[in-house]
Amino acid sequence: MSFSTAALFVYVFIVAVPLFFYVRRHKRKEALAREAAKRNADSKGPQAQHPHIDTGNCIGCGTCTEVCPEGDVLAIFGGKAVIVNPHKCIGHGVCAEACPVGAITMVMASPSVSADLPYLTPEYETSVPNLFIVGELGGLALIKNAINQGRECVDIIGQRRQGPGAGGSVGEVYDVLIVGAGPAGISASLRAIERQLNYVTLEQDEIGGTVTKYPRQKLVLTRPVEFPLYGKFNKTELSKEDLLTFWQKVMQRADFKARTGERVTDIRKEADGIFAVATTKNQYRAHAVVLALGRGGTPRKLGVKGEELPKVMYRLIEADHYTNKKILVVGGGDSAVEVAMGLAYQKGNQVTLSYRQTTFNRIKERNAQRIEECIRKRKLQVLFESAPVEIKPESVVLKVKGETQEIGNDYVWVFAGGIPPNDFLKKVGIHFGMLDVTAEGGKEEKQARAEKPQLAEVAAVVG
Repeated sequence: MSFSTAALFVYVFIVAVPLFFYVRRHKRKEALAREAAKRNADSKGPQAQHPHIDTGNCIGCGTCTEVCPEGDVLAIFGGKAVIVNPHKCIGHGVCAEACPVGAITMVMASPSVSADLPYLTPEYETSVPNLFIVGELGGLALIKNAINQGRECVDIIGQRRQGPGAGGSVGEVYDVLIVGAGPAGISASLRAIERQLNYVTLEQDEIGGTVTKYPRQKLVLTRPVEFPLYGKFNKTELSKEDLLTFWQKVMQRADFKARTGERVTDIRKEADGIFAVATTKNQYRAHAVVLALGRGGTPRKLGVKGEELPKVMYRLIEADHYTNKKILVVGGGDSAVEVAMGLAYQKGNQVTLSYRQTTFNRIKERNAQRIEECIRKRKLQVLFESAPVEIKPESVVLKVKGETQEIGNDYVWVFAGGIPPNDFLKKVGIHFGMLDVTAEGGKEEKQARAEKPQLAEVAAVVG
């Protein structure tokens, strides 16, 4: 064999081997995306903030599919990016940032797509003028988004208060009243201080909102974010404790004040356009109101016999307080999976995770990888297609794939979601679902609804 022939073989080998593995990986990813597209063809589409792809500009480079922290929200079909797992998108926005041609923008899903979400304008304003909703209650799942919305919302209010016709105040009327001191509420409050607005913040529990109720050392922030009165916060990983400590430092420096232990009971608009806000302790008046409430509300219960037993709980803070116990965790979302894994790594615990679906399809990519590792190491047992039917003092009766099974049990944690405060929102006049909107709003409705047909079209292509 001549030297030139040998060199050619070496060259072909060097090129062919990486190409082989690339093609194989690409085909495997495409097969998974095809399955997801078929599975979600009849879904309602994206439920909150999500990427909208301008197919006229998309060049099909696949960058967006590689950077998504949730793993497989987007895929490439026919040389274009499409959404194949809409329910897994929680609004990171990394895909839009990474797109080299600007073909992706982040939009909110139409209220007609998710009827239990309040109607909001692009300025976070509800159907009641000058009554705003920011954060989780508006459909967003990320702390980063809540912080951004709280800041931007108060900017809008500040501009209106300084604009023509804003008028002055008679008596003690706040520029803005903020309900809730979680991520969105704290951000809104700090921005109000920064803009020198006359504000008051009300919180029925403690400063930090739902973050304070997360399990110890839970990772809560994974992207840089801009905090009012601080600037760009560039840490890419932040635990619950770190975030609360950081907030305390910023709030102390800014002389932040919130009135805790006050639950808002009513909001009504007076004849002069000013809001009258009633709480369990006081009465307030404000030109604008920002609802920065959590969406969890009251924990949703299973409605099974024995659920009233003291061993049944709906929140876990300290996993290491429970050792050598037989534990059942009910649910298939991130909270349930994280709690189950946290308890499984405590000494002597026997943990069973019960989920009514056939697979985990709504959890973060990192949780999906971790739970697979836990199952492989037999740290915990997962019972798919199962649900509790009765809770007893020393056991739990489950229906598993149609068959009854009873297991020993010391504690049960239920993570079946929460009942959002929709009744309160409707009481104060906030509308849900579709409204007659402006031409700009109509465009957004059309844009959001376009995502669902796209799923069906993808399913038809791959079917």
